[in-house]
Amino acid sequence: MSETPILKPTASALADAASLLQSGDVVAMPTETVYGLAASLWSEAGLMRIFTSKERPQFDPLIVHLSTEMAANPKLMAELVNFETLSPSWKKQVAVLTAAFWPGPLTLVLPKTAKVPDLATSGLATIALRVPAHPVAQALIQAAGAPLAAPSANRFGRISPTTAQAVFEELVGRIPLILDGGPCEVGLESTVLGWDQAGRPQILRPGQISATELAAVLGCEVLEATLHPAEIQAPGMLKNHYAPLKPLFLLPPDWQPGQVLPENPAGLLNPSPQAGYLLLAGEPQALSGQLNGPIFTLSPHGERDLCARHLFAALRSLDASEADYLWAELPPESTGLGHAIANRLRKAAGV
Repeated sequence: MSETPILKPTASALADAASLLQSGDVVAMPTETVYGLAASLWSEAGLMRIFTSKERPQFDPLIVHLSTEMAANPKLMAELVNFETLSPSWKKQVAVLTAAFWPGPLTLVLPKTAKVPDLATSGLATIALRVPAHPVAQALIQAAGAPLAAPSANRFGRISPTTAQAVFEELVGRIPLILDGGPCEVGLESTVLGWDQAGRPQILRPGQISATELAAVLGCEVLEATLHPAEIQAPGMLKNHYAPLKPLFLLPPDWQPGQVLPENPAGLLNPSPQAGYLLLAGEPQALSGQLNGPIFTLSPHGERDLCARHLFAALRSLDASEADYLWAELPPESTGLGHAIANRLRKAAGV
């Protein structure tokens, strides 16, 4: 396919997208977190198209997206989740979490049934499930009549797309259709929650929903998984991910504009490589006198919801700028959205 149309989510476009999914193809769809590249969970051909279109290795599992109607359907859920292996307390926790956070940016990792294709779970004994809040995603899932596996709609390891145009830049000519639902409201991938061998809930990938919020609903401690685990347990756990093409480095915690930084930390061969800067707050014009190079700030005053919403778009803009390598400022918080933003930047820097 030489072209990839971007279509507004009219009834006709949704019908065309659903038809593509039902025939074993893929479609890029908006969610409140990032744009996803969707295929029917029940189509091996569609699942394979996800991996080939993204150049994604098959050891990285996919998140399966459900409509609210599907999540409320006990028969369908029993086809996906092996509830017989869940203890009563575990079942209760799942019920509490889904009531509180679905639809929304929370993914639950649960034991899967034999019906779930191994291709969608990378051979793991678990399935990652979420119910997106975006109305276009909901409409498409319902029209397709099947759960949709949908990792971020970008080439593997690259910056996740938060607009239809960003999907186009990543996957033009590789996929047949992009549904344009506008900029993503959250801008970071969902919080992924699993359970360890002792039955304790633990965050496998941080997102908008924090451990504190989850613990308040569950009435128990929620653990944090290590940043770089020895083995992949869920989507988004690779060391290098969400990365620009240009080398990215993290600014020292106490750094202020005007302080001297190492020149050419990437060891680039060009004689005078230029740095670009991704900062949490401030006005780029006001900072330009102190920094030599393109500057992108995530919010005027460091508001964390705005920082998260703008993070990937700002990284894309810096990647397309004249900068040869990039510096990024980490949020100081160890919890909540600050923690999630830091997680994405550390993975983008591969540290």
